Amino acid sequence: MTWFTSLFSQYKGLRKEIYILFFGRIVTNLGSMVWPMLTMILSRKMGMNASMIAALSVGAGLLMLPANLLGGRIADRKNKKMTIVFCDAVSVVCYLVAAVLPLSLVSLALFVAAGICQSMEYPSYNALIADLSLTKDRDRAYSLQYLGGNLGLVLSPTIGGLLFENHLPLAFALSGLSIGLSTLLIFFRIQNVTPEVDETDEGVYQQGKDGTSLLKVLRENPLVTVFLVSMSLYYAAYGQYNYLMPLDMGKVHGEAGAVLYGTVSSLNCIVVVLFTPVITRVFKKLHDPTRILIGQALVGVGYAVFLLFLGFIPVYYAAMLLFTWGEIFATIGEGPYLTGRIPATHRGRINGFSSVLASVLQGVIELSVGGTYDAFGSAAAWTLVLGVLGAAAVLTLAVVIRDKRTYPRLYGQKAP
Repeated sequence: MTWFTSLFSQYKGLRKEIYILFFGRIVTNLGSMVWPMLTMILSRKMGMNASMIAALSVGAGLLMLPANLLGGRIADRKNKKMTIVFCDAVSVVCYLVAAVLPLSLVSLALFVAAGICQSMEYPSYNALIADLSLTKDRDRAYSLQYLGGNLGLVLSPTIGGLLFENHLPLAFALSGLSIGLSTLLIFFRIQNVTPEVDETDEGVYQQGKDGTSLLKVLRENPLVTVFLVSMSLYYAAYGQYNYLMPLDMGKVHGEAGAVLYGTVSSLNCIVVVLFTPVITRVFKKLHDPTRILIGQALVGVGYAVFLLFLGFIPVYYAAMLLFTWGEIFATIGEGPYLTGRIPATHRGRINGFSSVLASVLQGVIELSVGGTYDAFGSAAAWTLVLGVLGAAAVLTLAVVIRDKRTYPRLYGQKAP
């Protein structure tokens, strides 16, 4: 019992604002019913094939690229809290209008517009968590935010699956209302966003560099650039969870595929809720690059199990268990790694740039996967995905090998 209690007591001692953002994530994701169903909406409701869905996803992703870059610049120059509030307010309007319109390209355009606003606020949200935590607390702060997001997602994919056939507009409305409640919570309850100043040895790499371009910062930190490419490839492969998996389930199981995919997605969230505190505590001595490498390997194993046993429903849940363990390792390592190695003045821009890079690679790979799926079938498409994941793991291994030498103070050592 003492060990169980300590899993949650590890999150004590963070700033009040971190906990408010945690509850905001829960409320927002309680209504996240549409994004997980997007592939099925396009395929089963609108009759699109895999290539068309991939092209539409890439088109939406291209629209989000300037939003990510702009969001990053705004995050480093303006009030991060008000950026989040404004972007969320526009998203709420888009979802509620889409809920009252018949499903069409117009409602999809509103949905994409809401996604663009969410992309624009992402750099501010992510940078705000780093601003409000010291380096030594950042693992716990990011772990808590990740846990909160998935607490909200435990039921929403299953509810979305149940609403999919006959009540899809209700899913749009619930998404808008949930984001609205989260926005009100952040607006009224977060008052102090003054960044923490880390004066320890660990904070030496985060010293501000006003007037320095992001490009120069990346040139001075080539290992960070390798890390960004690695994570972008990882996310391109990770995204197939929302693309190839529902395509396969819909093809093999017909109308039951939506409910099956919803329950598998809910299991993903349940596992995150149950295991994020465990993995954060048990593996707290692992350095961030090692965590990420373990995560990428587990995601690959989960995908391989899904592919090998496609059509055998119980194995879907075993594959999702492995996949989700990998997701946890990778997610709780990414934010602390990046924010501990770049100047605090560039957190928004680096998050915006990383999102753009990930979106570009994901778009290219998703088009390739969609064409491969239509031309050669599921097995060939999954093989391509596993190859991308393997490339990400190789780059991450290079980071693991070089990181201690490049950033020795994060390992308790002096620079050579």
